[in-house]
Amino acid sequence: MRNLLAASLLFFAAPAMADEDAIKLKPAPGHDTVEQNCAMCHSLDYVRMNSTFMTPQVWNDVVQKMIKAYGAPIEAADAKIITDYLATQYGVPAPAKP
Repeated sequence: MRNLLAASLLFFAAPAMADEDAIKLKPAPGHDTVEQNCAMCHSLDYVRMNSTFMTPQVWNDVVQKMIKAYGAPIEAADAKIITDYLATQYGVPAPAKP
């Protein structure tokens, strides 16, 4: 049992010891709010990875999903700041309506 516990601790500590560069998001209004609220649950690399297809509406939907489905403790005012930052810094224009 002790070996399993020790192996588990090593497994979970390994990423912290990997000496990887910290993910840096674009500096802009809302940057700190995004880092404080989003990085508590997942890597900020998700922002950059998904930014190639995220429209402002999709970013809004994702932030709301994090709050409602996953229980992210984000206040409504911060959710607006986060959505605005993500949409302006990492969003793509919504497709034109026919």
